[in-house]
Amino acid sequence: MRVFSLLPLLSIPLTWSLPASEFQTVLNELGDLDLELLSDFNAEVQHAVEVATERLDHYSSALRKTLQTVETSSSHGKDFITQDGLVYELVTSPSFADYQLRVTDPELCDTTVKQHSGYLDISDGKHLFFWFFESRRAPQKAPLTLWLNGGPGCSSMTGLLFELGPCRVTEEGKNTTFNKLSWNSYSNIIFLDQPVNVGYSYSDDGSTVNTSPVAAEDVYAFIELFLKRYPEYSNAPFHIAAESYGGTYAPNIASVIHNKNKGLALRPVPDVTKINLASVILANGITEPYTQMGSVPDFACDGPYAVYDDPEGPQCTALRSKVPTCQRLIQSCYNFNSRFTCVPAGAYCYSQLYGPLQQLGLNLYDVRKKCDRSKDGDLCYKQMTWIDTWMNTPSVKRALGVNAQLEFQSCNMDVNQAFFGQGDGMHNTAALLPDLINDDIKLLVYAGNADMMCNFIGNEAWVEKLEHKFHDDFVKSKSLPWQTLGSGRIAGEVRSAGGDGFTAGNVTFVQVYEAGHMVPFDQPEAALDLFTRWITDVPLSLNLTKFQEEIPFGGWA
Repeated sequence: MRVFSLLPLLSIPLTWSLPASEFQTVLNELGDLDLELLSDFNAEVQHAVEVATERLDHYSSALRKTLQTVETSSSHGKDFITQDGLVYELVTSPSFADYQLRVTDPELCDTTVKQHSGYLDISDGKHLFFWFFESRRAPQKAPLTLWLNGGPGCSSMTGLLFELGPCRVTEEGKNTTFNKLSWNSYSNIIFLDQPVNVGYSYSDDGSTVNTSPVAAEDVYAFIELFLKRYPEYSNAPFHIAAESYGGTYAPNIASVIHNKNKGLALRPVPDVTKINLASVILANGITEPYTQMGSVPDFACDGPYAVYDDPEGPQCTALRSKVPTCQRLIQSCYNFNSRFTCVPAGAYCYSQLYGPLQQLGLNLYDVRKKCDRSKDGDLCYKQMTWIDTWMNTPSVKRALGVNAQLEFQSCNMDVNQAFFGQGDGMHNTAALLPDLINDDIKLLVYAGNADMMCNFIGNEAWVEKLEHKFHDDFVKSKSLPWQTLGSGRIAGEVRSAGGDGFTAGNVTFVQVYEAGHMVPFDQPEAALDLFTRWITDVPLSLNLTKFQEEIPFGGWA
């Protein structure tokens, strides 16, 4: 996740208007926020959004000049397209007239499994890159998982090459190494670069996306076309797993899928698949900012890795004093769902709550570690820069079906600022989840306990507050130890509701010990244990010896 929270304090365009009565209500809700500060917001946000738009337009214009003539052909009942000197299989559907899928079959990273990569092309000039890996075990019986990184504006290749994918980048980006603890050990998995202009994704006509609900519609079309081309996965349980700002992306995507599925149940459409949505997995996510922002002082002053020595000292007192105004602003965003209310909420909360913490010289994604950004990079992980190096290697681009002129960036700050300029991250995305849970689509939320950015205290709190048919059971649930099946060590704590003791439950929260923002990087064995037991419906809190005697782990293995 790019540190969208650490952007300069941005401004609110005063042209974002509300009716007079609502405007006065917003002013009342702002409470003790300095209104002179609000009046100064306009020029800065306008300028930031204009600069981001100009950069994206310039990039699209330059890219158009590199595009070659597109040719189509057919062979053995399949359609093909040659573009930019690269040949792809072409997948279309009359039900998705504004979309097409271009597919190639690379042999990189993990050559022991079948792979697919390519682009979802969208009629308004957007192109979303994906990379798929089959499961290492029984792919025809394994579930299908979509993995998304956050930002907003950061590539899901970070998850692939740095966290949970079949290989990890090494040697400063010159090579990769096999990851035996990859999540495709038991699941088919797709890594998708979205929204447009993230990673290898691009726009060739200046089209952009700056809100999660709009981005979700494109992701839905991608999944449909993917399943049309690869129907062998169409009946598999489908899991959406998303990290960081993915805690905002994933509920929107899941909600679109769920609503489309309900529509298909009433009126089936030829060539459209009912996606077998099984669960939503939120990894150190930002999902319900009112509650999560309120937990920042709790983590910083009283958490297991408190960054201040005295929980009653001046730093903690000052930090706690910012919470009421922050939450009033977020509540206004919830109430009015407007850029006018949501942008100042993000600007105030991140600057006032995270600004002081950024000055401590720590890695806010893992506060156990120091961070020297001149050596470690903006995200405090030098390995992250290696991803850009490897992904910009000409042979890698060619193998993946990527235009040689495209420049891969792990994080695109122009996309980041475009989302910030809409206040997208301050919405109550958790409100989309009860409908899914009540229809038995499962929810797993996990968080490493050393992560400051999306801390485990706030994540557990919003899950406990969420109203659904399992709410009372979750509130009554106790935190129980989670012991990994491999090493047998205690890897964290789990709370769950809706299970029967031999299933993983319908709503589950997991605190992962000794892990930061990117749990699969810090605790790869525990992360794979958590993920695999979730998708195989094996509870995390049980007597392992007794359980393994009664039910073979893995189900299909």
